[in-house]
Amino acid sequence: MTGTDDGTKAGTRGPARASGPRVPAPWVRTRLRAAPAAALALALLVALTAALAAAFPRAVDRYEDAGLRRTLDDASPRRTTVQFFAPRPDLELSLGEGENALREAALRKGYDAVLAAVDKPLVADRAQSSYGVRTSDPTDASDSFLARPSGLPPRVALVAQNALGAHSRPASGRLPRATDPVTATTSEVEAAVTTETARTLHIKVGSVIHVPGLERAPLAVRITGIVAPREPDGAYWMSTPLIREPSLIQLPSDGGTYWIGALLLAPDAGPVLLGTPGKPERYWQVAPDTSGPTAHDVSGLASAVAALESGPGLARIRERVDPLTDATTDLDEVLSSFTELRSGITPLVAVAAFGAGTVAAVVILMASGLAAERRRGELALVRARGGSLPGVLGRLLAETAVVAVPAGALGLGAALLAVPHARFSSAVAAALAVTVLACVALPVRAAFAHRAVRVHGGREDIASVRPSRRRTVAELTVLVLATAAVAALRRGGTDDAGSSGGSGDQLVALAPVLVGVIAALVLVRLYPFPLRRLAGPAGRLRGVVAPLSLARAGRTSASTALPLLALLTALTTAAFGGSVLAGVHTARDHAALLATGADARIEATQALPTALPGRIRDTRGVREAVPVSVAYRAQARRGSGTAGETAALVGVEPGPYGQLSRELDLGGFPARTLRPTGPGGGSSGSGSGKAVVPAIASPSLAARFGTAPFSVQLEDDSKVTVRIAAVRDVTPAVTDLDFLVVDREALTRRAARPTALLLTGGHLDGAALRRAAGGGVDVRLRAEVRTAYVHSPLQSGAERIYTAAVAAGAGYAVLALLLALVRAAPERSALLARLRTMGLTRAQGRRLLVLESLPQALLAAVGGALTGWAAIRLLAPGLDLTAIAVAGRPAPGGTARLRTDALSLLVPSLAVLVVATGVALAQAWWTGRRGSVRELRAGDGR
Repeated sequence: MTGTDDGTKAGTRGPARASGPRVPAPWVRTRLRAAPAAALALALLVALTAALAAAFPRAVDRYEDAGLRRTLDDASPRRTTVQFFAPRPDLELSLGEGENALREAALRKGYDAVLAAVDKPLVADRAQSSYGVRTSDPTDASDSFLARPSGLPPRVALVAQNALGAHSRPASGRLPRATDPVTATTSEVEAAVTTETARTLHIKVGSVIHVPGLERAPLAVRITGIVAPREPDGAYWMSTPLIREPSLIQLPSDGGTYWIGALLLAPDAGPVLLGTPGKPERYWQVAPDTSGPTAHDVSGLASAVAALESGPGLARIRERVDPLTDATTDLDEVLSSFTELRSGITPLVAVAAFGAGTVAAVVILMASGLAAERRRGELALVRARGGSLPGVLGRLLAETAVVAVPAGALGLGAALLAVPHARFSSAVAAALAVTVLACVALPVRAAFAHRAVRVHGGREDIASVRPSRRRTVAELTVLVLATAAVAALRRGGTDDAGSSGGSGDQLVALAPVLVGVIAALVLVRLYPFPLRRLAGPAGRLRGVVAPLSLARAGRTSASTALPLLALLTALTTAAFGGSVLAGVHTARDHAALLATGADARIEATQALPTALPGRIRDTRGVREAVPVSVAYRAQARRGSGTAGETAALVGVEPGPYGQLSRELDLGGFPARTLRPTGPGGGSSGSGSGKAVVPAIASPSLAARFGTAPFSVQLEDDSKVTVRIAAVRDVTPAVTDLDFLVVDREALTRRAARPTALLLTGGHLDGAALRRAAGGGVDVRLRAEVRTAYVHSPLQSGAERIYTAAVAAGAGYAVLALLLALVRAAPERSALLARLRTMGLTRAQGRRLLVLESLPQALLAAVGGALTGWAAIRLLAPGLDLTAIAVAGRPAPGGTARLRTDALSLLVPSLAVLVVATGVALAQAWWTGRRGSVRELRAGDGR
C-alpha cells in the first residue's frame, strides 16, 4: 500500500491535515517550556556569578584609584610638582637682552614650551602651575624694624611670580605694580607679602625694605599690600613654601637664629633681580593634576616623569628654553611608594579571587552536571535514534546560550551600575568568561557522556568506576603545579611575585586553591576504603540503619569529586583568608602596642608635673598609670677612655612596671630582677655611680657589655653604674632603641622624675586625657595609633574585597553542597519509599539520610580544616602581611607574618556539617510528607 510520510493513504486527504510539509516544533522553545524552573535557576546562577565576576576588577580599580589619589594628596606639592629652573641669562648677552629674558612675556613663552613637553598620562594642572624669576640666594635685609630673634638680620628672597592676583586676595593695601619698564638699575620696586610673612617679620603696608645691590645702590622694596592666599595648601604656594610663610633658620655653630622670608614683586619686575647679588634664576613649576590619573596609569606616569627629569622631555625643553635648564621632583618617589604598597597587597587579594572564582566555576560545572544527569535518558535516546553528536551538542549549546547570554548581560549591567567609574574592559572580560563557561559546560559534559551510542549505562559509583590513565595523568599534573606554586611562594614570597609579574604571579596566587584541589583528588580516592572497613563491624550491630548508611556512603557516586573539590577549595580559601585578616589585625594591634607601650602614653620632653599622675588616674577609664623616666641619649661605656654607645635609660618602679610588662607580654620580669643583691649592690640615690645597679638590657647592649659592671652617663651629667641582670627583646617604655631598665631609686632626684606615664584601661577617652594632661605633653592612645595604620584606601579596600571574596566562596560552597544533595535526592527518596514498604519508620529514615550524608560532610569539614592548616603552614614563610597591615608607615615590630587562626579553621568546617545535616533532615521530612506511592510509580525512571 502506498502512503505518505505522515501515515495517510495515498490520494486521500484527512479533514484535519493541512497541505504542505510539516514544520517541526523548535527545539529550544520546546526545551525551555518543558523545564522553565531549570532555565530560571541557570539564569539566576549565571547572572549572579557574572555580576560578581564583573564587579571584582572594577572594585579593585576603584580602591586602587582612591589609594593613588590619597598618596598624591598626602604628598606635599613641593614633592609632587615638577620644577624646572635655569640660571640667569648668558653673560655674553647684552644687558637689555638679559633683562628681556626675565620679563613675563619671555617666561610665558618658556612656560608654554615646558607644558608642551609634558606627555600623557601626566597632565599639568594649569590653575596651580606657575613660573617666574627669583633670587636663589636670599640676601640680608638690615632694616631695623624687621624681626631679629637673636639679633641676626633676616634674609629675604625676591620673587616675581605670575598670577599673584588670581591666587590671593588683598588683606590690606593693593597688589604691586610695574608701571614703568623695570630694569637692572631701577632704584625702587613695589612688592607684597603674605599675612604670615607680615606678622612674623613685622612688616606693614608702606614699609620699605632695602636689599643690597650689585655694583649699585641698595634696592628699595616698598610694600604696597599684604595678601592672603586663596588656596594656601595649593601647589601655587606650596611648591615654594617660602613665598607663603617665612622660615626660622638656626646656625649650627653658635645656635643663633634668623628669619628667611619672600617679597613678592610684580610679575614684570623680574629684570631688577639682575642688580642684586641674590643669583637670580628663572623657574617653571608644573603641578600635576591629581584628580585624573588612575592606578592603571602609574607606569605611564612614572615614564612621563622620567622623561621630564632626564629624558626626551627635558631635551626638548633645553632645546626650546635654555640649554642649562634642569629639572627636579620627588613625584617619581611618590609613585614608587604607591607601587610598592600595591605590589604587597595585590597577591593577597589574588589568592581570595582565585579561590572564590574556582568555587564559582565548580558550581557552574555541577549545575551543568545536574542538567546532564537529569537528561541522560533523553540524550541517550536521541543518540540511539540517529542523532549526530555535533547536532546534539549544537542544540544543547543553543538552548543554554539562550538562557546564559541574557543572564550574563544582565549581571554585567548590574555590576556596572553597582560599581561605577572603573575600567570597562576587565568587567566585560570577566562576565564573558562566566557566560562562555555556562554555555559550554553542558555540551562538553554531554559530549563525554554520549560520545558512544548506548541506551543503558553501567553503574557509576566509586566501587565500579576505576580511575583512568588520563585522570591519573591530570591529577599528577595538578600535583606538580601545586608543588611548584608552593615552592615558588616559600622561596620568593608575594613581594617578589608582585614585582615580577606574569604567569608566576598567578601560579603563586593559585597555590592555596591547588593545595585544596590535590586534597580533594586524594580524598576522593581514599575515603571509601575506611567506610568499607567499618561496614563489616557495623553489620553486626542491631538494626539496619548504621550498616546501610555506611554501605551507601562507601558506594557513593563517582561524581563526588566536584562537590568535594568545591567544599575543600572554599574551606581552604576561607581558612587562608580568615587567617590573613586575623594576621593583619594582630599585626596592627602589636605595632600600636609597641608604639605606645600600653593602652595610652603621656610623654613630655621634660619632667611631668608632680600632680599630673593623680589627675590622670582620676580620669574615667584609666585603670593604672605607671610612671617612668626615660633618658633617650644616655651614654653607656666601659672605662673613661672608651667610646660611648647611645642607649635609652629607663627608670621605673620595679613592681608596677614589671606587672605591666607581663600583662602586655612586652618583656615581663619579676620585681626582684631590679632589686640590688649581693655585696656589690645598693642604691645610692645620689647618682655618683659608685653602687652597682642591676639592669635589664636589650640584646645588642647585652652582647657588647656582658655581665660586668659599666658606667652610664645621663643627659644631666649624672652617672650610674649598672650590671646587666636580664635581657629582653622589648620593653614598654622604649621602641626600636637599645635600652637599659633600672630602678628609679638608683638615679638622682632630677633624673628619676617621670617623663612619661604608661596607662592601662578599657575605653580610654582621648579628649578627657588631653584635657587632664594640659599643654606641653604628647598624648597617644593605642587605638588612635592603630587607626592611623589603616591610612590608605588600598588597605581598607583590599580588606573589604578579601572579605567579600571569602564570603562569596563560602556561599558558592554551600550552593555546591545543595546541588550535590539535590542530585542525589530522587534516588534517596525512592530508597526511603521502598524501605518504608518494608517497615522502616520515619525516624529511622531521618537517621539513615543523616548518617549517609555525614561521612562526606565530615570528610569535607575535616579535610578542609587540615588542608587550610597545611596551606597556611606551607605558604606562611613566603607571605608578608606588613604592606596591608601598616601600609609602609613607620611601625615597630618587624615583618608581619601569616599565622593560623583557629576560628577561621573551625567555623567554616562546622558550618558545612550543620548545613549537610540540616538538608538531610529537611529532605527526610519532605519525603515523608509526599508518601511512598508517588515514589514507586511503575515506569518512573529513577
